[in-house]
Amino acid sequence: MFAVTGITGRVGGAAAQALLAAGAPVRAVVRNPASAHPGGEVAVSDLSDRTGLSTAFSGCRGVFVMLPFTGGAEPTMIEAIAAAVADSGVSHVVMLSSTGADLPDGTGPIRWLHHLEQALHATGARLTAIRSPHFQEKALETGAVESGVYPVFADSADVPLPMAATVDVGAAAARALLTPPAASEVVDLEAPAYTERQVAEILGKLLGRELTVVTVPQPAWRGALADAGLPPELASELAALYDADNRGILRPCGDRRVRCTTELEQTLRDLLTR
Repeated sequence: MFAVTGITGRVGGAAAQALLAAGAPVRAVVRNPASAHPGGEVAVSDLSDRTGLSTAFSGCRGVFVMLPFTGGAEPTMIEAIAAAVADSGVSHVVMLSSTGADLPDGTGPIRWLHHLEQALHATGARLTAIRSPHFQEKALETGAVESGVYPVFADSADVPLPMAATVDVGAAAARALLTPPAASEVVDLEAPAYTERQVAEILGKLLGRELTVVTVPQPAWRGALADAGLPPELASELAALYDADNRGILRPCGDRRVRCTTELEQTLRDLLTR
C-alpha cells in the first residue's frame, strides 16, 4: 500500500495514476472524503493533523508527501508530516521538493521545502526528495488567457528556464515509490527549457492570438501579485522566489538526475482542451 497526499492536485494525482497503472494499491489522503480521486482506499486527514496522518501512513510500504504554499501554515504542516512519518514507522518517504531546496533561506516559499527535507531526514526514514524545476502549467496561472498580457517577473523574458510537466513529476514520484533506494537521496528533475517569451508565443499560438509580453519591474512585483488576488504574505513569498530565480541561485545539486520529456506545447494543449 502507498499513501499519497495531494491526490486531488496535479502532481499527487499523476503519482496516484502511475501507481494504479502499475497495479499498486493506493490510499488517498484527502481532507474531504467526497473529493474526486483516481481510486483506491481513502484516509481523511488534514496535513496539519499529526494523528490523522499517522493513521493514514500506518501499514504503508511508502508515502508521497507534498507541502502546499499557504503563506503561514507551513511550519505546522512540516511538524505534523514529520511526526506522522515517525509515529507510523513507514520506511520510505517520497517528497515533492524543488530546485533550490538545498538553501535554508533567500528562496521564498522554497525554504519551507528545505525545512521539510531536514525534518523528514530526522525521522530516520529513507527519503527521496524529488526536486522539480518550474511547472509548465504555471503558464495558465498568469492571467494571460483572460487579459492577453503575459507578465514576466524577471529582468528579462529571454532567459531559458527548465520547466517540467506535472505528469512527468508525478510519474517520477511513483517510480521512486515502486523502486525505493538503498539510502536517502535527492533526485533532480531535468526538463525542457523555455524562455518566458517562448512560453507566451506557444500559449498565444494555441489560443489563436498574440500575447503581449510585459516585463514587470522588480519593485512592482509584490503589488502586481497582490493585485492579481494573492494574499499579501503569499505575494511577498512569491516575489522572493522570483528574485532567487532572477539571481540564478536555484541550481540542481542532487545525487542523480531524471529526465522529464513532455514538451510545453503538449501540456498546454491538453489543459486548454479539457
